Amino acid sequence: MPGGSIYVQQDAKFTGASPQWYYEKYWREGAQSRRRARAAKAAVAFVIGFAVALRFDLAGGAVYGLVLAVATAVGDWYYGWRSFRKTAVWRGQRRGEVITGKLLRRSLGKLGYSVLDGRAIRGQASIDHLVIGPAGIWIVDNESWAPDVEIASYNGRLFFGEKYGTKVAKPLVDTAEAFAELLTRETGIPVTIAPMLAVHCGLLPRGGLLMAEGLTLLKPGLAAKVVRAAEGVAYSREQIELLTRTAARELQKAA
Repeated sequence: MPGGSIYVQQDAKFTGASPQWYYEKYWREGAQSRRRARAAKAAVAFVIGFAVALRFDLAGGAVYGLVLAVATAVGDWYYGWRSFRKTAVWRGQRRGEVITGKLLRRSLGKLGYSVLDGRAIRGQASIDHLVIGPAGIWIVDNESWAPDVEIASYNGRLFFGEKYGTKVAKPLVDTAEAFAELLTRETGIPVTIAPMLAVHCGLLPRGGLLMAEGLTLLKPGLAAKVVRAAEGVAYSREQIELLTRTAARELQKAA
């Protein structure tokens, strides 16, 4: 196996047989082609900028062409860089829970929300984030798929490419119900918890949000927005404090 070792067991994401390894390989091999295409786009942009300057009798036509060419080249580079960076979690180069945790705290911390990371009930699946605040409670997990995997819903069923998504949705829905039952029992406050899955790589529908089988799948940057958009005030400050303390005490820190 390319990149493997008979002595050290390696993560599949970094072995020569993995889709991630091939993705990075082809990306590096395509660098020269991207540079040639970028140069061609910049040249076309220069001609357009120069022609527009001549058409409107603007002085310094070459300057207009050069500015447009540089802007086109920079924009094309940035688009390519962003496309590659979006696959970082899938490639094992970044941790999705770290990214989402920072986004949640940055957007919700000043609005009275608590964010607890890495929680689990003994014998139950763990989750990456538990969000408790004025408008309700959410669990947020993180996942990524290959860049070309289409995530969609048909007749209420969740699909990842051609595969059913029930095995992904059901554990999170069940965990949300188990967390809600525990918090309700321990605090005496009626609790319902909405499960969300932050998708770091994969093709979500336009808008970056999808709901199916009781689960909300969305881009990481939209998680806090969904929380903030929740209607009504569900919990008082005292209730939020009690729920947070109880969750910190009763939910064990996931390994």
